[in-house]
Amino acid sequence: MADNLHFELVSPERLLRSGDVHMVVVPGTEGDFGVLAGHAPFMSTIRPGAIEVYESASSPATRIFIDGGFAEVNDSGLTILAENAVPVAEIKADEVSKKLADAREDVRLAKTDAERAVAEKQVARYEAMQAAAAN
Repeated sequence: MADNLHFELVSPERLLRSGDVHMVVVPGTEGDFGVLAGHAPFMSTIRPGAIEVYESASSPATRIFIDGGFAEVNDSGLTILAENAVPVAEIKADEVSKKLADAREDVRLAKTDAERAVAEKQVARYEAMQAAAAN
């Protein structure tokens, strides 16, 4: 099992996934990064986007959209603490398009910097979700 990476995906509500995998690719705020067994320890913030989980070196990736969070790599493996997570296959493009349009309208109608910041965060989230669903 030394060739496998222990991976856990955790949301505020529950443990979403736990097990050994070959590799995970994570959308870090400074750029995407891949984690294999034996990776050097580090921590990173995560931007909204899809993580790619490879069960084996030859298997296709399982893609899961995460709405930001933190990643920690240590001797035990990779743990992702995600604010929200949903399998990319379950994303409904028409619903995301509507929510994106609503969020853009909220940016346009924002009366304060705080309202604008919240609305812009939602725009970024739905744009990332739309991009993940399109790929």
